[in-house]
Amino acid sequence: MILFLAARPVTAPPVRPSRPVRPARPVRPARPVRPARPVRPSPRRPRLRLRLRSRPLAPYRRIFALPGTRAFTAANLLARLPMGMLSVSAVLMIAGSRGSYALAGAVTATGLAATALVGPWTARLVDRHGQARIAVPATVLAVLGSLSLLLCVRHGAPDWTLFASYAATATTPNTGGMSRARWAHLFRDDPAARHTANSFEQAADELCFMLGPVLATLLCTALFPEAGTSVAAALLLTGVLLFAAQRRTEPPVAPAPATGRPRSPLRLPELPPLLVTFLATGAVFGSLEVVTIAFADGHGIRTAAGGLLALQAAGSCAAGLLYGLLRPSGRAGHRFLGCTAAMAALMLLPLLAAATGSLAALAVALLLAGMATAPTMVTGMGLVQSLTPPGQLNEGMTLAVTALLGGIAAGSAGGGWAVDHLAGAGAAYGVPAAAAALALTVTLLTARRRPNRPAAPVS
Repeated sequence: MILFLAARPVTAPPVRPSRPVRPARPVRPARPVRPARPVRPSPRRPRLRLRLRSRPLAPYRRIFALPGTRAFTAANLLARLPMGMLSVSAVLMIAGSRGSYALAGAVTATGLAATALVGPWTARLVDRHGQARIAVPATVLAVLGSLSLLLCVRHGAPDWTLFASYAATATTPNTGGMSRARWAHLFRDDPAARHTANSFEQAADELCFMLGPVLATLLCTALFPEAGTSVAAALLLTGVLLFAAQRRTEPPVAPAPATGRPRSPLRLPELPPLLVTFLATGAVFGSLEVVTIAFADGHGIRTAAGGLLALQAAGSCAAGLLYGLLRPSGRAGHRFLGCTAAMAALMLLPLLAAATGSLAALAVALLLAGMATAPTMVTGMGLVQSLTPPGQLNEGMTLAVTALLGGIAAGSAGGGWAVDHLAGAGAAYGVPAAAAALALTVTLLTARRRPNRPAAPVS
């Protein structure tokens, strides 16, 4: 068997034909590997809670982050504080030495009228020649007028010298207008930032007019009658000198027009109706002050008048700061109409509260009523800036302030007449309510003539 197997021929298994070998695919060159970017730890993560808390104040942090803004703002606040001191100091000084409030009121009224006439001319010179070149000599003249008034009162000079001296203070530059002009120049392409800056400026106005009379009264009563005028003149001169020294934020001087004299902003068709609204708003301020003093005096608590007026100014100051945090949505003309409508509605609250005879109710009503005046002033000043040519901003805003001063004088006279001829000071609160209604009526009648530029979105 073994031999048989060995004798058999060994046959190999059939070889299957192999498949054709496909050519290998060309190998693509590998892409160069980019080095990975180093992961940097974010320094903001540990401060996340702080950022969330401070986010509501971002608009104000944004405008004051610009170099030079804090310096000129601090100097301007120092120069603006005497605006609320000079008239009160003059009244206390003249009445204390001459024994006549009528003479004191006539002297301050003369100074107010002179300021209304000279103020726009001073502002025009500021626009034409620069803030530093005009504001400093104009302030020196005004300070000399205050010192002349002080010396005339101190040494018993004739009454006419008091009128002449106080009229010389009319060259006092509009420090608030110059500050607003700087903001308008720095943020000329950013309406949202200008809205925040105007809100801050209005709140600063309210703060100065709230603290100024208190400081003047304290100085004149605690030290000597001439102390208020002396300190106010020193603060004004120091503040303007420091403000004028901040040259890098000063607006450039507008080139002189080729046709000769520049055209007055009063010739713009949209501006006079807006100034009438400022006139009516000033009448709200003037009448509210006189009527509130008379109401407190009628209740035998004359010292409470200062606190009541401070509440009204505090409400306006707080509303101005809060209004600056809001995004200016919609059109400026529509916002101004809404602000004047709110002012007209809230000015009815003091009239209703006075009818109850409660000082506490009147205090709350004045606090709420003051919250509508600052947004009205902020939006109105924004409209003045949009209407006035860039080279005449100081003149345009000084015209608005002049209208306010005229309204304050008229409102003071109207409020005093109402207190004497109506059934008590409570009914006289109808004067500021009527003035606010007049502002709303003028705005309604002239709303179509104003520019309706939409506000830029806030990033």
